[in-house]
Amino acid sequence: MSNYDVRMVVLSTDDLDESIRFYTETLGMQLKFRDGAHYAAIDGGSITIALATAVDHPMPGQVVVGIKTDDVDAAAEVVDANGGGLVKGPYNDAHERRAVAYDNKGNGLVFYSPLPR
Repeated sequence: MSNYDVRMVVLSTDDLDESIRFYTETLGMQLKFRDGAHYAAIDGGSITIALATAVDHPMPGQVVVGIKTDDVDAAAEVVDANGGGLVKGPYNDAHERRAVAYDNKGNGLVFYSPLPR
């Protein structure tokens, strides 16, 4: 069985600047990085709070849990075989291998593993 490490929570936003201001100015959290007008990462301590517009959100409008694993394909297979489902099967993007899924109650999950450099 794969190792799983919950590393982030992905939240939807329709105004990235406004959301960044809320977390940085209102709550005093630090901005880790920003990717244009569609994605930002906030330092939430042990968990990263990812703010994403529909352009970059894996399941727009839902809260999604980001889970780092050493075997994305195996995680997707286990979820799919046990009452969950796949929104987008395992694939490589520019930086990591990912699978977008939902659990047996419809909650959003993203399994990911960095690609070798």
